[in-house]
Amino acid sequence: MNTAIAQVSWRRALAAFALSFLSMTNAAAANRATPQTANQRPGLIAHEWGTFTSIAGTGGQAVDWLPFTGSVDAPGFVHRDLLPLQGLPGFVYHAQKRLKFGLRGTIRMETPVLYFYSSRDLALSVHVSFAGGLITEWYPAASQVTPTEDVTGDTLYQKPMNGSLDWGLVTLEPRAAPDLPRDAGTNRYYAARNTSSTPLRVSTATGDEHEKFLFYRGVSAAPAPIMARSLDNGGVAVTSLLKEEIPGMILFERRGQRLGFAPGAGRREETIFDPPPLTGSLESLRADLEEMLVAHGLYRDEAHAMLETWGDSWFEEGSRLIYVVPASYVNAVLPLKIEPVPQQTVRVFVGRMEIISPATLEAVQQAIYSRDQATLRQYCRFLEPIMRKVGQKDPAQADQINEFLYESCR
Repeated sequence: MNTAIAQVSWRRALAAFALSFLSMTNAAAANRATPQTANQRPGLIAHEWGTFTSIAGTGGQAVDWLPFTGSVDAPGFVHRDLLPLQGLPGFVYHAQKRLKFGLRGTIRMETPVLYFYSSRDLALSVHVSFAGGLITEWYPAASQVTPTEDVTGDTLYQKPMNGSLDWGLVTLEPRAAPDLPRDAGTNRYYAARNTSSTPLRVSTATGDEHEKFLFYRGVSAAPAPIMARSLDNGGVAVTSLLKEEIPGMILFERRGQRLGFAPGAGRREETIFDPPPLTGSLESLRADLEEMLVAHGLYRDEAHAMLETWGDSWFEEGSRLIYVVPASYVNAVLPLKIEPVPQQTVRVFVGRMEIISPATLEAVQQAIYSRDQATLRQYCRFLEPIMRKVGQKDPAQADQINEFLYESCR
């Protein structure tokens, strides 16, 4: 497919999907249902955290990108329905299981973990679906994952779907001390285990699988709940696309060893962030974020585990908005059903919207001119949409540097 035609098609499909999805989400926010109490189990608590990663385009809305590329950063024992592909657009991909030519989307749902707390053994059924998306990785084993058909790069735009995952029977075992699976070496996955959550077990045909949480990830073409428009002075204009406030926001920027951040109060109207002075410290930022997560309902050890899992990624080179995702949006885009119904369910998701700021654009362009592969590697995951912006300014340059980018980021 011609790249220009494909991008127009994706944008049109995304615009239509965004309109219908945001209408549904706003309706849910305006008409919140009474919390479900039927079949509720006293003493059962469910807490969940996760990250929605997106990239702001020129107008501020989340744009389509290739969120499912790069290395596999989950342990080998994790179950996968799709395998990510190495490389950048314009190069030959090696087709792997069910996926061809990369999977485009607007949101990468990264490492949601669902904890349970119970003082006695308890059997649960757990089902989750992803609006406009696919669930790509999970652990322990699921009894059913849909859809089952093959997937191509533009599947989420050409054939909108709601992927789902059902774990079947999940058994909570508060007195158990199982050996949890572990690969050799380190992995961000393991930090999520450092909580007081109840161990759980899922039985499969090949044996039992044990963990301290339910883990899953995915990709969606749903719109993000905010717009974040980069300003010429390096600041950002943020607007909620929902009929409610964004609970908390922080504009973060890092250039080499220097970093800065600016917190902002959530409002429904446009919020302007000035570029933060690069005089901050990671220690104070981590402390502020941990307090924000606790304030929204996570236990202290859960909030700490989330930061230990994603701190290196959230605080890497570049500029991004880190915000608490409104609960109405989480429940609309990621409906969760647990039976029996927990006495309490808390879902705290952090949105990460990458900003292609003037400083980021300049850094990438300078790295291209000087053939600085080390600098480009810092942006590899988001380099495709950055290069679209470079191409808007200098199409000839964008055409000439593909080979160099591939060598830097493969």
